Amino acid sequence: MNIIDRYIIKKYLSTFVFTVGIFIVVIVVFDVSEKLDDFLKNKAPMSRVFLEYYAMGSIPFFLNMLTPLINFIAVIFFTSKMADQTEVVPILSGGMSFNRFLRPYMISAGLIFTFTLVSNIWIIPYTNKIKVNFENVYVKPQKVSGSTMSTHMQIDSNTYVYIDNFDTRRNIGYKFSMEKFRDDQLIEKLIAERITWDSVVTKWKIEDYTVRTIDGLTEKMDKGTSRDTTLDMLPRDFEVYDNVFTAMDTDELNDRISKEETRGTGMMTDLLLEKYKRYIGPFSAFILTLMGVSLSSKKVRGGIGLSLGIGIALSFTFLVLVQFSTMFSLKGGLPPLIAILIPNILFLTLAFWLKYKAPK
Repeated sequence: MNIIDRYIIKKYLSTFVFTVGIFIVVIVVFDVSEKLDDFLKNKAPMSRVFLEYYAMGSIPFFLNMLTPLINFIAVIFFTSKMADQTEVVPILSGGMSFNRFLRPYMISAGLIFTFTLVSNIWIIPYTNKIKVNFENVYVKPQKVSGSTMSTHMQIDSNTYVYIDNFDTRRNIGYKFSMEKFRDDQLIEKLIAERITWDSVVTKWKIEDYTVRTIDGLTEKMDKGTSRDTTLDMLPRDFEVYDNVFTAMDTDELNDRISKEETRGTGMMTDLLLEKYKRYIGPFSAFILTLMGVSLSSKKVRGGIGLSLGIGIALSFTFLVLVQFSTMFSLKGGLPPLIAILIPNILFLTLAFWLKYKAPK
């Protein structure tokens, strides 16, 4: 790397860190003002609010979500300033091609991409778990639904279960039934008034049950008051927090996806969206960096205000487009992978067009 490369990388990363600092202050101030009544109402300890909820939970969550916007604004800001101070023109006039000029930007974007990817896979799920647990106790306890209704689940290739009502607080299910098949023929059906998770022995306790066993033309009925059984399902499979999947680590998320392929409880889209976001989202660092450099490397009359305004508008447009495509996937049947790719593909196309129009 030459002097110009080191200069641009230093400018890029220092501006990015400075912008992150500003966003942290703004996020905390606005979030505290919004949630202060909830903290006081639910008697949240102030030490836990700032050290646990914000430092270890909310700040990593919001920064991870807003990294594309922060990255784009940082690139627009310092590149526009370079262009306004007539630093870009001598670099390009001195024989450096625009592609070569992009190299230090892409190196910096690669560092941000790596950090974001590592955070998405290993760090953010842990901090999200802290954030979710705190919110479900001290911020909006009413968001935690006490029960799930009418749950159908396939726990293996031949076994189907149904629970009319599952209490997620006490891990108790009511009106439970389980059907086992062999070659599309029903061979056993169990009906129980209640099923309870025993965390000590890690088994389910079935109470007031009736088992109907079918063998050809022969049927056998067995009744009982209580028995323990092992089933390939856990109480967390009935969790209904809106943000529960963001708090799963990658292994847990993949395991849930694998089970969902068999069970078909209707959560596959949410699971796949969360998985694809973690791996595809960080690539926006390269896309928005290319767009930002192409947009702001030209000196314009009036200073950096116009470029910065366009950059902020485009970055918010990107975030809104991400949310729209996500909702189309959740509500409109759009495949999750396509939903995650659409904003990136559209903005990548726009970035290449801006690069083509950029001064060479």
